[in-house]
Amino acid sequence: MSKGKLVVYTGYSGVGKGTIMKRLRELDDSVKLSISCTTRNPREGETDGVEYYFVTKSEFEGLIEKDGFLEYAQYCGNYYGTPEKAVDEMLDNGLNVFLEIEVQGGMQVMKKRPDCISIFIAPPSFEELERRLRERGTEDEETILKRLSAVEEERKYQQYYKYTVLNDEVDRAAKEILNIIHS
Repeated sequence: MSKGKLVVYTGYSGVGKGTIMKRLRELDDSVKLSISCTTRNPREGETDGVEYYFVTKSEFEGLIEKDGFLEYAQYCGNYYGTPEKAVDEMLDNGLNVFLEIEVQGGMQVMKKRPDCISIFIAPPSFEELERRLRERGTEDEETILKRLSAVEEERKYQQYYKYTVLNDEVDRAAKEILNIIHS
C-alpha cells in the first residue's frame, strides 16, 4: 500500500472550506480530514471527536510540552492544533490527510513537512466572504469583525501556498482539488 499525501488546506474564515471538504469526502474515499484539538467552545451541533477534540487550555498546553502537535496556533483567543500521531497513522494507511488549518499552522507544517501539498482556498471577493460569514449565523458581531480583520494578515501568507483554489462554485473547487492531489 502506498503512503497517503499530506494536504495543508487553508483559507479565510467563512470561505467555505468545510463545505468543499464535505464534497471532497463524497467524491473520494481516500480523503480524510484530520481532527484538530481546540480550546474553543463547541458550536451548536458539534460533537467532541468528530469536528474537533474539545480540550481545556491546560490539556492543550500539556500536549505542546510533549511535542504532540504537527502544528498549533492561537486564533481569536483560542488554541487550535493537529495531533501528529493520528495524522501519521492515517498517512501510513494510504489515506490523503487534509489539515484544515489557519495560515500560522500551515506555515509550520510546510516547514516541518516540505513534501506536503499546500492549498489556499480563496473567495470570489471580500464582500462575498463577509456575506458568507454573516449568513452562517454561528458567531456574534464582535467575532465576525475579528475574523474579517484577520483577512488582511492572512492574505500575506497566500503567496507561500503552492496552489490557490477559488471557491466560486463548490463542485468545481472540489474537482480542482482532487486533480491537484491525484496528479
